[in-house]
Amino acid sequence: MEEVTIPIINQSSNPLPSYATLGSAGMDIRAFLSEPVMLKPLERKLIPTGLFIQLPENYEIQIRPRSGLALNHGITCLNTPGTIDSDYRGEIKVLLINLSNENHTISNNNRIAQMVLSKTEKANFKIAESIEDTKRGEGGFGHTGV
Repeated sequence: MEEVTIPIINQSSNPLPSYATLGSAGMDIRAFLSEPVMLKPLERKLIPTGLFIQLPENYEIQIRPRSGLALNHGITCLNTPGTIDSDYRGEIKVLLINLSNENHTISNNNRIAQMVLSKTEKANFKIAESIEDTKRGEGGFGHTGV
């Protein structure tokens, strides 16, 4: 597996993003908060991490929910996966929403999401009069049944 070196500034006292296991695709990232943040049911808030990165060209970071937060507390990320582009230099923030019926408190150093590094390609669209047909054709949402 190829490793990519990414310059990072960590303005928090939290550990750097890290993989939980050898097979993990995503690195856990943590909340950087001066005081706990309460998420009420159906409420969404932007949670800072204190992290700033310099991605190489042709890479992105995807921000994804943590499965344990989603299953156990109904906390997930909006705009998932969120994309951090290679030319973005601002603080990484995570847009969380509480889909449960109970309040949930996010505290400093809580693992709130995961980051997945992904290589990107540029698309070059070309105007065409027609496109090749397939067996699926125009079958969209739910076309394969339940």
